[in-house]
Amino acid sequence: MHILDDLAFRGLVHQATDLEGLREQLNTGTVKLYAGFDPTAESLHIGHLLPILTLRRFQQAGHVPFALVGGATGMIGDPTGRSEERPYNTHETVEQWTSSIRSQLSRFLDFDHPERPARVFNNYDWFRAINVIEFLRDTGIRFTVNYMLAKETVQSRLPLGISFTEMSYMLLQAYDFRFLHQEHGCSLQIGGSDQWGNITAGLELISRTEGGEAFGLTMPLIMKSDGTKFGKTAGGAIWLDPAKTSPYRFYQFWLQTDDADVIRFIKYFTFLAKAEIERLEQAVRTAPELREAQTVLARELTLLVHGEEALSGAIRVSEALFRGNVETLTAAELADAAQSIPTAQIEAASLNVIDLLVAASAASSKRQAREDVQNGAVTLNGTKIRDANHIVAAEQALHGRYVLAKVGKKKYVMADFGR
Repeated sequence: MHILDDLAFRGLVHQATDLEGLREQLNTGTVKLYAGFDPTAESLHIGHLLPILTLRRFQQAGHVPFALVGGATGMIGDPTGRSEERPYNTHETVEQWTSSIRSQLSRFLDFDHPERPARVFNNYDWFRAINVIEFLRDTGIRFTVNYMLAKETVQSRLPLGISFTEMSYMLLQAYDFRFLHQEHGCSLQIGGSDQWGNITAGLELISRTEGGEAFGLTMPLIMKSDGTKFGKTAGGAIWLDPAKTSPYRFYQFWLQTDDADVIRFIKYFTFLAKAEIERLEQAVRTAPELREAQTVLARELTLLVHGEEALSGAIRVSEALFRGNVETLTAAELADAAQSIPTAQIEAASLNVIDLLVAASAASSKRQAREDVQNGAVTLNGTKIRDANHIVAAEQALHGRYVLAKVGKKKYVMADFGR
């Protein structure tokens, strides 16, 4: 399937400046394209996966992806989608985050390909050599204030106020596109639909200076079917760094995808063939209780982001929790699970099972906890507890620390005696 047809099938084409012209250039030869990633944190999160994996799709189709890490623009901050100005970070902090993000990108793009290796750029490398007078005379003069005010990003901020610094972000990103076009033959910029104004500004700058063919393409912003923001949980963002979001929690996030979203996310984030996606779509309709599509999504993404060993560990923890044989888990695996399920830090050396269930929010009251225990709905570390006076002690905990309580079929809570 042609790369543009594949993107269309997956719902990944939201806006494009000239699809037919782009198709012709893609058919003619190798196209160099880029997406930008500002270092606003020490790790990328799953919201960044869409442009990263789209770069990967283009590389697999025979083209050359560039990943631009915004060491300079990250010190300014993109006003897109923000109601207030971002807090500014020091150059040292941005430099550290830039290095971390560069490393993460190498997991998804092939930098050692013999014919079309991917490349990473840092826009601080060229902006640090430009003085403000030079920038204003060379780039600022190409844009009218009216043009900049007409952009949706600026329009949305005008009632609240937008600084000159934030408005200049558009010019910086436009310069990035022109620089990569002029110096490295990059003719396509991709990004989320919220980047349309910045992308078209780059195209405008290219046309007003050296000219030449260049294109822009955006992907849709991801929202869940219930209208809530994608990639956020009660515990915060889902990061690509395993130190910030454990592989087990990452796996569980995708496993809990709603039926209404799962096929769309499979199209967005996996490299499964069209026939397999259509089979999974049929499975969601005919046997949703099996949650086969969610399992495939969770496995594909965890394997892609964290690797085979981490995927095996996440599956092992999930199955142990489901089957109740948590005694087979290592201390590290239990600690991993504790990041994703309600966990109560226990200061005492022992406590009553009723108090434990209430402390860990497994029951709304002692009365409810007592009923659950007496009804045989509670297990502790795989052992069913029916005595409401049962004492849970630290020395009985797994690895001297963890007690996993299961209430009913799906509710899990952890008591952590580690002090």
